[in-house]
Amino acid sequence: MNAQDQMPFLMPNAAAPEAFTDAEAAVSRLEALYSQATRFLFDRFIETISGNRPAARIRAFYPEVRITTTSHAKADSRLSYGHVAIPGTYAATITRPDLFRNYLVQQIDLLIRNHGVPVIVGPSATPIPVHFAVASNPSVSVPQEGVLDFSLRDIFDVPDLATTNDDIVNGTAKPNPDGSGHLAPFTAQRVDYSLARLAHYTATDPAHFQNHVLFTNYQFYVDEFETFARQALADPSSGYTSFVAPGNHEIRSADGEIPHPAKLPQMPSYHLKRRGGQGISLVNIGVGPSNAKTATDHIAVLRPHAWLMVGHCAGLRNSQSLGDFVLAHAYLREDKVLDDDLPVWVPIPALAEIQIALQEAVAEVTRLEGFDLKRIMRTGTVATVDNRNWELRDQTGPVQRLSQSRAIALDMESATIAANGFRFRVPYGTLLCVSDKPLHGELKLPGMATDFYRTQVSRHLLIGVKAMERLREMPLERIHSRKLRSFEETAFL
Repeated sequence: MNAQDQMPFLMPNAAAPEAFTDAEAAVSRLEALYSQATRFLFDRFIETISGNRPAARIRAFYPEVRITTTSHAKADSRLSYGHVAIPGTYAATITRPDLFRNYLVQQIDLLIRNHGVPVIVGPSATPIPVHFAVASNPSVSVPQEGVLDFSLRDIFDVPDLATTNDDIVNGTAKPNPDGSGHLAPFTAQRVDYSLARLAHYTATDPAHFQNHVLFTNYQFYVDEFETFARQALADPSSGYTSFVAPGNHEIRSADGEIPHPAKLPQMPSYHLKRRGGQGISLVNIGVGPSNAKTATDHIAVLRPHAWLMVGHCAGLRNSQSLGDFVLAHAYLREDKVLDDDLPVWVPIPALAEIQIALQEAVAEVTRLEGFDLKRIMRTGTVATVDNRNWELRDQTGPVQRLSQSRAIALDMESATIAANGFRFRVPYGTLLCVSDKPLHGELKLPGMATDFYRTQVSRHLLIGVKAMERLREMPLERIHSRKLRSFEETAFL
């Protein structure tokens, strides 16, 4: 114990743990505990920066949910989530239960039904960092160290990297300090960290993100997405309710005005919303595996039902034409950004449900079926590299390696997005569009690019949307494949 922890603490009144057999009631209790804790920290923070430095340290705790099972009886083995593997006690710290209410109700309800025991809700032993407690109030910001005449660390808890990591999803986590197992894939601090980064990188509140996420690497797709969104809002039968652009600008009608920001964020996101979060989000991650990893690292905590890459690629086969589609069924990973978290020897399998949805969407939009689809779409390995100008290197090495892998296309994001989907248990897929063929002298030149973008981007984006709409209609137990689960998994999805 350090010297600060030996100081007296000022904390909200301690709440006793309660048992629940109703998931709705359990989540309502989580909300009440979280609200009490963050309100306490917020009020004390305002008092402190106003000059009323307290004589004691200020502390409040995340709420937690835990379950104890003693039976070895097996739950429904068709489900990849909603149950623990072996008897024991399992716990998870919870943040923003208001944002995750639907998810928490679903996961807790499955636990109660599959194991026939109550869940226990109460305060955890993990302090809430003051930064995260005030994050939801845009009028307040935490001063940088040195601005005040005392250190905030002397008064409040700050983010702790010991509980802000990916050890659980990476399969390297030890049991909780009290010996309990992990109930959820992320700790509350890890979730809070990503929620803050999402707001920074995408310039939209995480609450706007939908359960189905499209990633792209070109602004052209954003323009087409807005066009589609306005058409959907003009159709009352579409089920879509609003469209959100960076800056949290939200329109609910086709003719709504969206101001264009003077400066876009690093990864602008756009959200075509539907009740229950069942709409579609589009994130322009730009070019490169680092951006792809950053975006998916943070969006993963929202527990989306699927994410797909719909971007441009280099076609590697002479038989391909500009504008052809590539449906990835395997990945050659040379992006390097995930090697420490997911070794390259780990296979990234194609997910049947995603593959079928994408192929059916291509058929619907292009009006080609069966063998005729091969005219404009090829299924095969996509190589992802970290060198944008890979074709300028000595061709004997890269080309031989690409040929040996049977790769048919190359980009800088797809394998990263798929690998992080595998790592975070988020269903993933890739449909790319051939925009150049550098090995065959068809480089991306200005005039060629303009014609290509004008004729192809619209239907490519539409295919991605149609695929997501198909996936939305699937039962969750089908789309969240058991292929993504390891030997010992968290019960929460």
